[in-house]
Amino acid sequence: MPYSPLLVKPMREELTAIGFEELMTGEEVGNWPGAKEGTGLLVINSVCGCAAGMARPGVRLALEESDKKPAHVATVFAGQDQEATAAARGLFPQVPPSSPSMAFFKDGELAYFLPRHRIEGRSAEDVAADLKSAFAEHC
Repeated sequence: MPYSPLLVKPMREELTAIGFEELMTGEEVGNWPGAKEGTGLLVINSVCGCAAGMARPGVRLALEESDKKPAHVATVFAGQDQEATAAARGLFPQVPPSSPSMAFFKDGELAYFLPRHRIEGRSAEDVAADLKSAFAEHC
């Protein structure tokens, strides 16, 4: 059973406040241009502590500090928006489910993936450094 929408609202807003498009249905994921053309970063958000302490702050830092950035940024919320999360994971079926996680697309192909085990136990700065490297290489 999903958490209360009131509980997760600030967790959603942490990304939408910095320009992320929130994808809440499978159709929205299917229509998201970031997985089809140019560059796109898709964050699979979560209620866990590593999402709060490392993933979301790391994404924010990476976007603030990078000269090169993805053209499209979006998020789905694991455990909340189940249809959207399943559709998002369907964009990279070769990768085991992981949340939080981040998928970076370039011209319709998965170019970089940051799974939970590379987020958990690290700092937001470390996560940001990984993303900035991906942006520099693929943007």
